[in-house]
Amino acid sequence: MPLQPLLPAAAIAANLAEIKPPLRSQEAFVEASRCLYCFDAPCIMACPTGIDIPAFIKKIAFGNPAGAAKTILTANILGASCARVCPTQVLCEGACVLEDRDEQPIQIGRLQRFATDDVEQRGIKVLRPSAKNSGKKIAVIGAGPAGLGCAAELAQLGHSVTVFEKQRQAGGLNTYGIAYYKMKPEVSLAEVEIVRSLGVEIRCGVTVGRDLPVSQLEQDFAAIFVGVGLGAATKLRIPGEDLPEVMDALDFISAIHTEPHEQIPLGRRVAVIGAGNTAIDAVTQSKRLGADRAFIVYRRGEPEMSAYDFEYAQAKDDGAHFLFHAAPVAVVATNGHVSGLKLVRTRLVGDKVEILPNTEWIEPCDLVLKAVGQEKQAKLLRDLFPQLTLEAKGVIQRDPLTGATNLPHVFTGGDCANGGREVVNAVGEGKKSAHAIHAFLTREIATLPVQPSRLGAKQGPTGSGLLRPIRAHELEKELRQK
Repeated sequence: MPLQPLLPAAAIAANLAEIKPPLRSQEAFVEASRCLYCFDAPCIMACPTGIDIPAFIKKIAFGNPAGAAKTILTANILGASCARVCPTQVLCEGACVLEDRDEQPIQIGRLQRFATDDVEQRGIKVLRPSAKNSGKKIAVIGAGPAGLGCAAELAQLGHSVTVFEKQRQAGGLNTYGIAYYKMKPEVSLAEVEIVRSLGVEIRCGVTVGRDLPVSQLEQDFAAIFVGVGLGAATKLRIPGEDLPEVMDALDFISAIHTEPHEQIPLGRRVAVIGAGNTAIDAVTQSKRLGADRAFIVYRRGEPEMSAYDFEYAQAKDDGAHFLFHAAPVAVVATNGHVSGLKLVRTRLVGDKVEILPNTEWIEPCDLVLKAVGQEKQAKLLRDLFPQLTLEAKGVIQRDPLTGATNLPHVFTGGDCANGGREVVNAVGEGKKSAHAIHAFLTREIATLPVQPSRLGAKQGPTGSGLLRPIRAHELEKELRQK
């Protein structure tokens, strides 16, 4: 049957409300006061952007949320969105020493949100444009987390940065592809404005290679950072995939961010193919938009799911169902519309999935969402930079410490280089590349905002035990030795 909206606006608004509400001031104070303020803090080591977590929490405890926000945003310009979407349970909070003492770990993500929300709501600017002016111009292709992280860091190092983004709005998946109950697009767009306030020019609606040739960029800019993310959803390559009610899960999630919720068409029975975090977002939001039944189809078993455990638990709590050891072989249609998904039983033999003969059945559904990964951008990258070296799996070959590619003036980071990781990883890689670009253009090493405990304490010149900053070449040397 044709898709149609299922719930009124008020019901959807309630269903898509944030899972974790913001902390109130007193709650934030109590939570911050639980922190042990570890010197050699494992939570810092677990953060890909190196936020000095004990320092910002202590500032909250002492009634200085603006100072806490400055600590956060100096290390991670997208600290507000990361506070909401980071898998803190397996990163900073998962490393909290309180867990070893059978206590609840500090709610670092919620404290980070408290500080960044505070300055946003009060209109406080904790970061200022750099007073330096190197005279160097850098182009950034892609205004997702990696591109914004790189651009903000370069601007603070005194360089002129222009970001080119093909979408109508900047922010990448933070704006278009995060589950609505985790983060509203307004949070991402506010971060984009913070980046702009540092002097970064962001030009949206510009597709590099079509509207602007790379040769023009190479003529106008001294270096280029490539942060184009991943491509379209991977195809299922089964009959019926071209039916109108078969969609990419990311397109479905994007519609929730860009369309009136009460107008979003939905099926009463929704099948989601895949078992990663995007699949979880899709199946959960289907339930929250009013689907009677929403289920995930996965050809492997529960232990092999790539989705985080807490995401899996959330989906089950919302009423989602899971069909494990099942693979789609065709989308079934009635009168030109999706009416079911033909599935077959599977089993794992080692790492391989085997189809069990004579086990086919049809699972009724009227909407199919594909969440089996995204295609790599190999064709786009070859078109833009024919001499750029790509790895066999289609991502850019680069130095993971600097983002440098085989082309001296081209650097990269984010999903197009790492194959698809978290938002915080992309920001961290953008920062690394910014410092490498700075060194490439100026022949100077900028002092990295790296917590010394991440690599071991460095003794001061007097041997007093005071810590000094670790410079980029020292960081590279030590990481290579590990």
